[in-house]
Amino acid sequence: MSVGLAYLLAGVSFVGSWLVKRYLKSTYKKWSKVENQYGVTGAQTAAAILEDHGIKGVQLQQVRGKLTDHYDPSKDILRLSQQNWGKTSVSAMAVSAHEAGHALQDFSGDLRLRLRKFLVPLAALGARFGPMVVIAGFVTGSEGILKLGALLLGGMTIFQLATLPVEFNASRRALESLERLGLSDPAQRAGVEAVLRAAALTYVAAAATSLAYFAMIFARGRGRWIV
Repeated sequence: MSVGLAYLLAGVSFVGSWLVKRYLKSTYKKWSKVENQYGVTGAQTAAAILEDHGIKGVQLQQVRGKLTDHYDPSKDILRLSQQNWGKTSVSAMAVSAHEAGHALQDFSGDLRLRLRKFLVPLAALGARFGPMVVIAGFVTGSEGILKLGALLLGGMTIFQLATLPVEFNASRRALESLERLGLSDPAQRAGVEAVLRAAALTYVAAAATSLAYFAMIFARGRGRWIV
């Protein structure tokens, strides 16, 4: 691959990632204005799913920020952002059900979630230092620095690729759980699926961006070196 083509692919990936983030925000905003017909909040949705599956060891917490919702498997805590915790929108239901899906994965011993948990330290190290090291390698023209950057980004990229099946499965569990609880109908399901689809695309875009970094690194090295 030529250097020019690598940079072109990287540019496309970066622009695509930005567009996906915009799409997520617009999709979430659209369905956050639509009340779910059952009048249940995000917190109530998550609690109902956990109770339905007999999970009692997960603590629900409200956290600040927008779209900061996440499940912490190391502490068995499901955290929902302020905009989803007490809201009765379709978006709040979708996001909360998705995070509850991660709790279901954890308590069922899902190997995909365990693998992602194992890779978290590598991802954190790569995300913090990888891009800076790669840029330094490009600026200085040092293959040694580029190799180090490749190693750092490698951990982050592996984590992001491992994240994809985890996220897709959590969304599937979310949809199945809502159906099982009778919290879904054709019209509302379309909104839930739209929010979950937009969120999933952000993980795909992140993985594509990391792979684009690799394309630039190997194009710059022209395949002459082996890490």
